[in-house]
Amino acid sequence: MGGRRTVLIGCALVMLVGLFSFPRLLLGSDQTRVKEMIQNNCAGCHRLEGKADSRFNLKAPDLIWAGSKYQRSWLLRYLTGKEAPLYPKGYRWDLSEGPTRHPVVTEDEAQGIAEYFEQHNKDPRVKVGAFDLSKVSKFDATFGGMAYKAHACLGCHLIEENGKLIGGPQSASLVAAGQRYDKDWLFRFGQNPQDFITHTGEFLADATEPQLRAVIGFLMVQGVKDFKYYEPWTAPEFGLASADRGKVLYKEYCAQCHGFTGKGDGPAASGLEPKPAIHANIPFDKVPTDYLYNVINHGGAAMGKSPNMPYWGLTIGQQGVADVMAYLKVTFKGGAEVAQAAGTGEGPTGVCPQPRKTAKAPAEFLSKTNPLPHSDATVQAGKTLFLQTAQPVACAMCHGEKGNGQGFMGAALIPPPRNFTCGSMMKDLPDGQLFWIIKNGSPGTGMMSFAGLPDDQVWQLIAYIRSLAK
Repeated sequence: MGGRRTVLIGCALVMLVGLFSFPRLLLGSDQTRVKEMIQNNCAGCHRLEGKADSRFNLKAPDLIWAGSKYQRSWLLRYLTGKEAPLYPKGYRWDLSEGPTRHPVVTEDEAQGIAEYFEQHNKDPRVKVGAFDLSKVSKFDATFGGMAYKAHACLGCHLIEENGKLIGGPQSASLVAAGQRYDKDWLFRFGQNPQDFITHTGEFLADATEPQLRAVIGFLMVQGVKDFKYYEPWTAPEFGLASADRGKVLYKEYCAQCHGFTGKGDGPAASGLEPKPAIHANIPFDKVPTDYLYNVINHGGAAMGKSPNMPYWGLTIGQQGVADVMAYLKVTFKGGAEVAQAAGTGEGPTGVCPQPRKTAKAPAEFLSKTNPLPHSDATVQAGKTLFLQTAQPVACAMCHGEKGNGQGFMGAALIPPPRNFTCGSMMKDLPDGQLFWIIKNGSPGTGMMSFAGLPDDQVWQLIAYIRSLAK
């Protein structure tokens, strides 16, 4: 073990000595000297040519495709010592015990190295323009983050979430990855990571292209402040939307569950739990455009709702989604004061108490209590989330601005939303039960999952919900 560590330390020292003893020249305009510098000082650890190999046979990351892999601005900062080490455990985590700083060069030398890589270390497999960063929506990034976690990327790579570093530290840190990687190279890497380094990234190679694009979108927004997300509902198709065409599509696709007049009584409805939404009771002009688009285009499961709602975007295309949205808005205006949960025994909205069939949370959740201090600040933060900012949709849309289960979308749901003002019911609900339902949704109802909300925000919501009980 000691011998192996000596090899690594010796490699780093050779690089340091070589770089600091190299004549200080304006290397950006002298590629011959840059090449000599790279060969003498970089090639001792980094490979500059060759094919994919196991990390256990390498000393440092390959630079074979460095001209395609990195954003120039990041590479300059890294070479001049302004970026943290990429490998928290060291590139060869089996040999080293921690991160090592890369030798520092001057700004001119860094410019020369970056220019050399761009001219000589381009990857012909990377198609420029293959990944359109301008078409990454907030939904794409959120979905990509869920896939990133669900398929164990988090097991090896660090990311930043809500101000905290999470994930395994034994591979490249992906904190601020969007400032580091070229989007087209990262997309090509994702198509088959083992083209670049063996024993890595198996999930990405198995992902569908939409899944892969979502994951790459998620990575490319990491560390990018004020990223401008694409809003699909501003695309040309929506300027050409036709309610008449939407009516035809609604009859062909939507009516089988939601009914021809939007009353939730389509031929499939009798066999479905939860029951299809009653569109006739929804004032669709009040429904947030992003929510309506996402639930139609990406389906119920993608929004934490019932998987019985298909992802129609692949079937009817973007023009079809635009047309159906136009039809819903001009056809259904809501106005129902009370929605009866016909045949369910669940009663109308707003009653107290409400019979419920909600699943019981696992024991480890039932034992949880709200860790936040009971204060006006906590309750106010929860109120803001409830009324305005909770994602994917504000709670008040279904539960009502007063929390009584009479939101404008609540009238469409069977069973109706929970009435949080009902003290006789709320007193028997443990904090942990509420936490689990908010995080995971409630199968058999219209309650979606809010898995993306940080734990603190969920507890803030619970504090506010508790304050509504009478």
